[in-house]
Amino acid sequence: MARRPLTFRRLSGLDRSGPPPPETQAGAPLRPWTVPNAIGFARLALIPVFLAVALSSDDGTGAWPAILFAVVAWGDYADGIAARVTGQYSRLGALLDPVVDRLLVIAGVVVCWDHELLPRWALAVLAAREVTVIVLARLGMRRGVDLRINWPGRLAVWPLMSAIFFALVELETTAEVLLYAGLALALVATALYVRDGLRKTAPAPSTKD
Repeated sequence: MARRPLTFRRLSGLDRSGPPPPETQAGAPLRPWTVPNAIGFARLALIPVFLAVALSSDDGTGAWPAILFAVVAWGDYADGIAARVTGQYSRLGALLDPVVDRLLVIAGVVVCWDHELLPRWALAVLAAREVTVIVLARLGMRRGVDLRINWPGRLAVWPLMSAIFFALVELETTAEVLLYAGLALALVATALYVRDGLRKTAPAPSTKD
């Protein structure tokens, strides 16, 4: 199948029209050894480093925790751009990328909770939401249904990641506002995931009279 021209909108991820690449679909080979997956592996390896540095600090804030968090967060865009530039799409990449994002948010929640950088009730809701999405994705895979990221879910990523980053650099008010905005979008996205999953797994209506 011929690939669509790589315009700026497609390169940046703004234009996601059309079907997903066939290499990312269920049943396709994992293809672990690609440039985008190398970025994904590096992001995954840096999460425990971020946790160790942030949790061992006096208050969880400072340059190194913020830099490490930012590098892993922006790596999400880097591996997407790498995949679109090189054409190295893979099934493993499609599975790995959202898992790393979920784990990074959970790691940020752990740090912010431990040092009380953001309201704990909101962090608890966010952590529960991230775990729920991981469980839904796992259940969907067992039933042969991929959990495709919807637009509320995409839009939620920036404010949620930014909320944790701003908390790490002690911009408390900005962090809290972004947390609430991102959390609202994330909960809408989760409701849509549940609805779409139920529709796809519902038994076909009987054609008998």
